Amino acid sequence: MTVLTSSSPLPISLNRSTATPTPLNCKSQPTIISVTYQSHRLRSHLRPITVASQLCANETIKMDKSTLSVAEATSEDELRAAACLRVRTFYDFRESFGIEDHKRYLAEREFEALKERVAGMRVGFRRVCCINATLPLSQISSISDDLCTTCKFSDDGEDHVVIGTLDLNQCLRLPDEITGMKPKGIGADFARAYLSNVCVAKELHRNGLGHALIAKSKMIAEDWGNNF
Repeated sequence: MTVLTSSSPLPISLNRSTATPTPLNCKSQPTIISVTYQSHRLRSHLRPITVASQLCANETIKMDKSTLSVAEATSEDELRAAACLRVRTFYDFRESFGIEDHKRYLAEREFEALKERVAGMRVGFRRVCCINATLPLSQISSISDDLCTTCKFSDDGEDHVVIGTLDLNQCLRLPDEITGMKPKGIGADFARAYLSNVCVAKELHRNGLGHALIAKSKMIAEDWGNNF
């Protein structure tokens, strides 16, 4: 893409076209917008640029919620599975030599940091808990081999999979937080409740898992003395 610069503003004209290319697995037709950049000094060299925008509806996999558990992590094995889900969600990997070793490195680093926060070993955090949404492996084994292999943990002799996770943090502020106004009547030493590392397995979006995780975090935060 070539970018033209000019000392004068570049007005943009948007011309909606009726062209309707065949969409790929999309329920809605794409909209074609012709964008023409016009420079006062380059009018003889105008080149229209066509931009296609479309919204594709991802297929939703409905899950059986009868065996869904949303609770604090109770073992290091479960914390490790949560760390693996976060790496799987927050990073976009391209297949290359050694990529699996790199994934394991990132997951191990997140696991160690999470373990320190939950154990109260991180300065600035008064209390941290990891809240996970989990299902028995038998319930989702047919959905994704990668998810079941990567985010699996054992609980009382039964294999489970972490399919959603977040951290509930009670602290004065989170690292890199932009300073804002606190509610009236709250002192400078009041530890507020924050959510971080919120994610749900991409295969199971739109099943209410994020809502369930946040609802659980509110209950625990209220037990800690934080009123949402």
